[in-house]
Parts: sequence; C-alpha cells; structure tokens
Amino acid sequence: MNNRQTHAVILAGGSGSRLWPLSRQNLPKQFLSLDGDASLLQTTIDRLSPLIGAKQVLIVTQEAHAKGEAYHALLPYQTLFEPAARNTAPAIALAAAYLMVDGSDPIMVVLPADHVIKDEAGFRAHLKVAIQAAESGKLVTFGIRPTRPDTGFGYIKIRAEETGLRTEQKPPTQSSVLEPESCIYEVERFTEKPDSITAERFLKDGGYYWNSGMFVWRASVILAEIQQHLPAVYKVIQDIIAESRKAGTFQQAVEKHFQAMPSISIDYGVLEKSSRVSLVPCDIGWNDVGSWQAVLEIAAKDANGNALQGNIIALDCKNSLIRAEKRLVAAIGVEDLCVIETADAILISKSDQAQRVREVVDVLHQRGSTEHVYHAKVNRPWGSYTVLEEDQDGFKIKRIEVAPGARLSLQSHKQRSEHWVVVSGTATVTNGDEVFTVNKNQSTYIPIGSKHRLENRGSEPLHIVEIQVGEYLGEDDIQRFEDNYGR
Repeated sequence: MNNRQTHAVILAGGSGSRLWPLSRQNLPKQFLSLDGDASLLQTTIDRLSPLIGAKQVLIVTQEAHAKGEAYHALLPYQTLFEPAARNTAPAIALAAAYLMVDGSDPIMVVLPADHVIKDEAGFRAHLKVAIQAAESGKLVTFGIRPTRPDTGFGYIKIRAEETGLRTEQKPPTQSSVLEPESCIYEVERFTEKPDSITAERFLKDGGYYWNSGMFVWRASVILAEIQQHLPAVYKVIQDIIAESRKAGTFQQAVEKHFQAMPSISIDYGVLEKSSRVSLVPCDIGWNDVGSWQAVLEIAAKDANGNALQGNIIALDCKNSLIRAEKRLVAAIGVEDLCVIETADAILISKSDQAQRVREVVDVLHQRGSTEHVYHAKVNRPWGSYTVLEEDQDGFKIKRIEVAPGARLSLQSHKQRSEHWVVVSGTATVTNGDEVFTVNKNQSTYIPIGSKHRLENRGSEPLHIVEIQVGEYLGEDDIQRFEDNYGR
C-alpha cells in the first residue's frame, strides 16, 4: 500500500426516485436499509474498513439531508453540502479542493452511497490495486463484468493492444490471485447507455465493462484534469478556494459560489476525454439498486423466487418482490410483480416495468402532491413527527416524538394555531414570554403568531399529539428565531 493518506469521498446527494414509495426526496434510498439492517450509506462506509477509517470519510450531500432527515446518519463524518444539484463533476471537484486545502494531496476513493456489493473482500482487494495505480497518476475506474446485454448502464471498452499493462485475453476470475499490474487496463473509450442490439454486440465482442461509477485518483490529478477539460467548473472551484482563504469557512464559500457551477457528470466532462484513465475489472456482486427489480435480484428468496419482507401472506406466488412497511399484505397467485407498501402509498408494478416508477414521481410532482417528498413519518434532528390525518377543511393531526435532551427551534406560524396534548413524558413549553411544564394527559394552546418552543428536558422520549388548525398547514409556514441545528 502507498504511504499517501487515502480518503473516501461518498456521493450522497441523489433523490432515489426510482425506488419510490420507500425512497422519498427528503429521505432517499442511500439513507434507507434495502439489504440488511444498515443503510446503504453506512454499508458503503463499513466495507472500506480497515483500508479507510471513519475519520477519512467525506460525504458530499444536500444541505436539506444534512439538516433534516439524515442528520444523525451524517453526524459522525466530515460533510460538504451542495446548495444545488450539479451532477458528479462539480461534487468531485469540490471534494478534491476541500481535501487539498491544508496542502496535502490524498488519494480519493469516490463511491456512490447507494450501491450494493456482495463480495466485500474482493472489493477491498481490487481497491488496493486501484489505490496503487492512482498513486502513479492514473484515473482508475472500476469496471463490472457484464452478465447480460443491459441497456441501463454505460459501457467502458479496454484497449485491445499491448500498452504496458497486460492486454486481457481471458478476464481474471474473482478467485484469481493476481499481481497489481496484471489486472488493470488502459481504457479505449466510454459509451453511453446503448440500445439492445449494441449491448448484445458489446457482450459478444468482449472487452466491455459496465461503468460502476466508482473511481480512485489523486486529488491533484483529478483537479488538473478538470482544469483542462472543464474550465468553467475549475473557475468556480478557484473562486471557492479564494473565498475560503479570505474569510469564513470552506462551506460558506461553497454556499456563495456553487450556484455558478455548470451541471455535468465526471464521465462525460473528464473521463471520456482524458488519456489517463485505467480500469480495474471486477466481479464483486455489484448492483446499483436502480429499480425494484434490482432489489429483487439482490434479495434472499424463497423456493418460488419470492423476496418477502414484513407482514406478508403469499399464496402460490412466484418471482415477486413484496414488501410491507406497516400493514398486512396478502397476495394470491401473482407472478413477476413488485408490491411495495408504506404508511401512505402502495406501488404495484410488473417487475419488467419497475424502471417506470420515476414516471409516477413526475405525476405526483405535477399534481403538487407531497407523497414523493415526505414519508408519513418524518425524521428530524430532535426526533420525528408522523402525520396521522390531514383534512382539506383546515386541520392536521400529528404524533410528535422528541428525544431526551432535545428541543425544537424557537418559532412562530403566520397561518396556523396548534394544540398540544402530552401522551407520555414531560414537555417544557415556551409560549410567548412564558416557560412552563406540561405533564402527561395535560394540554396547551399555541396561538397564531406566538413565538413558541417544545423541549424534552427529561431522560425518556416525549410524545405529544399536535392538532394544527388554519387556512394553510404546510411545513414551510415556520419562521425560526433560534435553532440548535442551524436550519
């Protein structure tokens, strides 16, 4: 292994719309558990150990995630917040600049937060090879050996001629013991997602790999390539660096200048044009979990090919994914279906149509609905709330849980009043100029416009039922005056 410090850069800003209704805009799939108990983000970080420790993890994500539902998931790690979605090239450039601010030039292991890798030991073995190659100035990508002519992935073609790296005749198997120089190859070209005929030809011709979106390189090398191929991105990065040195923090400089970034992927903007790109071929049980059909592929199945999770009764069902979050789901005689139940939505899709879930999200957006934005239960840094009922006549009922020692912001509402009933625990309430205690089975009233705050100074969770009354009950009718979480 090299002596240069290695950092993981985890890209966790995606919306995960293809896994609706489990994945929502404010809590997308990377923060959810799909394959086991841990979230996809945490699993991505855990599989790096012992090569990369938690202190060398940098997560690039949206500020809304970091100060909202994913607050506790991100708390142990270094984070950079993107004020706006600008694709992978700006996110990677931002991370590289941040890691070099102190004068160091680490190796960056760039990973999406939402992929599944079954062979974690194999992944770490390939990662060692990639890190060694990156030390010598290469831009290394992980290529996944294709198992079918899939049109949902980009493809990477390795060079057929001898180039100083071994030309691949027979791809090494997962169990092969290989020297580092024997399993890394120079890249000839990248190809965007092909049609089915082209994908079949790629599989027949050989030498093509699926583009995994996982990369390894030195921070200075990728920034130099961005300077050459994406000067507009590089200019904004220089503005951010200059601003951070002049005044304030790096994050404050990002918030000031990041909106000027063009939106472009690292593949299209740099890797397709660079002469430095090499590929490590992998057979590591990789899946980008890009659809419910992909979730079915990675899940444990019964004798009939069904993946069942939750309170399920499945009679004479075959090759189906059925997942229940809250209620009993019973299915009889169905085949090749994805059925996903949550507290406020149910998806039923043929497995081969699961890629169209994004169309449902588009319809919800057009309707002005919120089922693609929030779950019924919404996590907050201080606890959570669950919408129990919402009526068009001007009321909403919530169950609110406040963690021990936590408190909500000091806030007011312009268009609603609130009634709070304590179900368990003890509430400390600020209402205008008064601060008082509300015990179990007691209630209080918060008028429109009153500055108020809810706190739990006890050692047990606080549960209240909140009834909102007003002409507008949206979550954006909040004016904050003080907040522990910087919102």
